[in-house]
Amino acid sequence: MKQRQFLDVIEESEAKHRFEAATRALQARSEIVHPKHALDRVLAEDLRAPIDVPGFDRSNMDGFAVRAADTAGADELSPVYLELETASLAAGVAPATDFELEAGRAMSIATGGVIPRGADAVVMIEDTSVAGGKLRVERALAPGANLTAAGTDLGLGEIVIRRGTRLSSRETGLAAAVGADQLCVIAKPRVAVLSTGDEVRPLGEPLSVGEIYDSNGRILCDAVTEMGGTPIECGILPDDRARIREELKALIEGQQPVDMLLLSGGTSKGAGDLNAEVLAELAGEHADSPGIVVHGVALKPGKPLCLAVIGKVPIAILPGFPTSAIFTFHEFLAPLLRRLGGRPEAERGNLEATVPLRIASAPGRTEYCLVDLVPGPKGMAAYPLGSGSGSVSTFSRADGFVRIDRHTEYIPAGSAVQVHPLSDRIRPADLVTIGSHCVGLDWLGSELSARGFSVKSVHVGSRGGLAALARGEGHLAGTHLLDGATGIYNQSFLPPGVQILRGYGRRQGFVFRPGDVRFEGKSLGELKAAVHANGVRMVNRNPGSGTRVLIDAFLNVSRGEEPAGYGATASSHHAVAAAVAQGRADWGLTLDSLAEASGLEFQFLQAERYDLVCRESEMELPAIQALLALFDEKTTGEALSALGLIVDESH
Repeated sequence: MKQRQFLDVIEESEAKHRFEAATRALQARSEIVHPKHALDRVLAEDLRAPIDVPGFDRSNMDGFAVRAADTAGADELSPVYLELETASLAAGVAPATDFELEAGRAMSIATGGVIPRGADAVVMIEDTSVAGGKLRVERALAPGANLTAAGTDLGLGEIVIRRGTRLSSRETGLAAAVGADQLCVIAKPRVAVLSTGDEVRPLGEPLSVGEIYDSNGRILCDAVTEMGGTPIECGILPDDRARIREELKALIEGQQPVDMLLLSGGTSKGAGDLNAEVLAELAGEHADSPGIVVHGVALKPGKPLCLAVIGKVPIAILPGFPTSAIFTFHEFLAPLLRRLGGRPEAERGNLEATVPLRIASAPGRTEYCLVDLVPGPKGMAAYPLGSGSGSVSTFSRADGFVRIDRHTEYIPAGSAVQVHPLSDRIRPADLVTIGSHCVGLDWLGSELSARGFSVKSVHVGSRGGLAALARGEGHLAGTHLLDGATGIYNQSFLPPGVQILRGYGRRQGFVFRPGDVRFEGKSLGELKAAVHANGVRMVNRNPGSGTRVLIDAFLNVSRGEEPAGYGATASSHHAVAAAVAQGRADWGLTLDSLAEASGLEFQFLQAERYDLVCRESEMELPAIQALLALFDEKTTGEALSALGLIVDESH
């Protein structure tokens, strides 16, 4: 079936302008809540003190209420003696209404007690003594000493907390202190989140080939909460026009319409964007509202974004791919959500960084390239995360993004760029590993993280990791490069000033699915011939990786003679195993432990050395020392061995 195309692609700035104009009239709602429910809410109206605070003249300490004039000239050598009242004033007990402290007399009073009429000071108990019913006072006082007068802290009608304040425990405590049992706050925007698609499944259900879990629903609901909204989880709907229409009408036109509606997905079996079709129909029924204002943005990721306002409900149909969905949410919807929730715009200053690798771009649309930030000798280095909009992990790993203008074909390596941070909590990791991926390195990083170190891993292959160390970027590189002339791993590839820290052995081999007669029972020499047969497809590793070097040595072919699939690369051993297990490729090279975990046949090819290397100048870093100590623990060797790695016991 031919797919219908509804996109009318416009520039990013124009898309934001249109959506802002369509939502400009929308205002935040307010509601009344008890202070116990007000934490982290935004105050909608000034809170004025309904009482004086304190509401009475109050003693600041344990002592005696006196008239200050009666203590004139008192000191340790020349004390003043006052008659002591038999009654005393405890906190919370008011003096009799007809009582007045007369001149020459004193009354015992506790901290927080009500100052009796006639008294204008409190003498500390430490400056007195009692004998024979008289109070000996050894310190002269000025009027107002050691007491707080009524209304001194806050006066009746005074503004206590200003509107627009985001309430912390300090403010809720202050509200309680003035007796405010009701606070007018900005209502949390109610945001409906709906995932669509026949291929989308809820968490906990088994997946068939081609199906995916509903990650968009989860990340969007939690992002709404982070922005101060209340997510309404509407679950998953199949690509069914009637059901989608019914659900949208209920959310837009019901007794309590939502404040915002987010959908993701919606391509119906090649017939076009079903969600947008339904939205267009509903827009026609609400001619007094803006309707669809954007459908298609010259943006990568996020081109198919659809934005509308129907009734008084802003609606977004976000792309189905996870990175595209969450990125477009933050760029287009989060500002409106913060405004409706009374929260200010996020203030995150851009960071200057250098790109160590060339970043390609597609001219014609603005591209946002997500990046990892890594400390380098001249500041931050921004490593591009190139997994694409379909990646589940890319956005969660990224520190920020680089905006690439639509007229730019690429950013050359070494260029200075502005990085827009995705969080205000970015800080350099204690240990940054750059280079080849390994299950053992994953385990080591996790163990260090559990011990309080922040760890970041950037996978750019063995050669890329060593090049990063040579430039002064990162702290550690994983490498497994074979010197064909000597048969020794890694040593001859180390740049100046870099040394091997620790390492372990791995078993690389040829993997294929059980029962594949094209490969079963064949020697390595026979496998080299079998991979060139018609219908046989491989999955390769990324250029610069140690496994890619091993593959090229195994194939030993000239350019143009590579087997089918040679150009299809995977960035990790896990990805190779998955490609073969799922039938997207017929063979590849990976570790024996991952072959076993994926149910693949394994033909041993090469015992290799995977080493962790670092600059000599950074050997004393706390995270490096912690890693060395970790290697020396017996349980580390046991854990790495359980992963199928060969631990060197000589260290």
